[in-house]
Amino acid sequence: MLLELPEIKIEKLDEPLFEKKEIQVFIQREDLTHPIISGNKWRKLRFNVEKTQQLKKKAILTFGGAHSNHLHATAEACKLANIKAIGIVRGEEIDSKTLSDCKNAGMDLIFVDRQEYQLKDTKEYLNWLNEKFDYPYIIPQGGDNYYGTLGCMEILKGQTLNPDLIFVASGTGNTASGILLASNENQKVVSVPALKGEFMKDEIRSSIQNFLQNKEVAEEYLERLVVLNDYHFGGFAKYKPELIEFISNFHKKHQVKLDPIYTSKMMFALYDQIEKNQIPKNTTVLAIHTGGLQGIEGFEKRYSLKLF
Repeated sequence: MLLELPEIKIEKLDEPLFEKKEIQVFIQREDLTHPIISGNKWRKLRFNVEKTQQLKKKAILTFGGAHSNHLHATAEACKLANIKAIGIVRGEEIDSKTLSDCKNAGMDLIFVDRQEYQLKDTKEYLNWLNEKFDYPYIIPQGGDNYYGTLGCMEILKGQTLNPDLIFVASGTGNTASGILLASNENQKVVSVPALKGEFMKDEIRSSIQNFLQNKEVAEEYLERLVVLNDYHFGGFAKYKPELIEFISNFHKKHQVKLDPIYTSKMMFALYDQIEKNQIPKNTTVLAIHTGGLQGIEGFEKRYSLKLF
């Protein structure tokens, strides 16, 4: 096993808005699970690394962009587990702290154009990668597979809060799938996609169906899923001034950093839903902080911003 299950840390957020609306809000600090392999990345990699070891594979191969939290976490996880790491990187080689950290952790980086990268989930391309790299253990982009879902199910393990709503940011939908599968029948899971589009519910449906191998039961879980598609701020890694202001104010009030790609959009959505009376009185809300803080530096450099 890569690491022991971390202690769950949940903090209450006190705000005049929450008191006025008679709603309790808590944040689960998954960003504190590990200094490098933080948040949902630790969860997604936990059982994938264990499976790699069981199969006696010599390497893990996975996919991501130049600022990928998943590549960054995989490189460190492989270093700790003494497994070779191979990263298939989307686009031409650029100067990125994320990729520099990956190299320093021992990951071999293979840069491919966007057209080739789109083949990453096809059987033919995966077979070619298997032969080329001596049959590594292959993890999809973002850790979105059965073992990633299994790991994300443990996010709720051992906690006693029993919230009514669970808010989580979504990229592939894998984390939301795991949380939904682990949640109680009286709970709803609210997914806030970081990407523009109306596809997230279908992504989560596919993930749960693949995990359960049962379409009918999967639909029962999806009845407790809410997807808020209007908080992407223009698309993946895009922003508007009000999001930057929100990140800064949240940090000043609660001494908690939010990343500009995922968790800030999720928390902004939560505040906005409360402000607009979309969440009833006497509701207990749990927001999952899924980490991703390593990407802040790249975001700041890209947009010439300083968040904190």
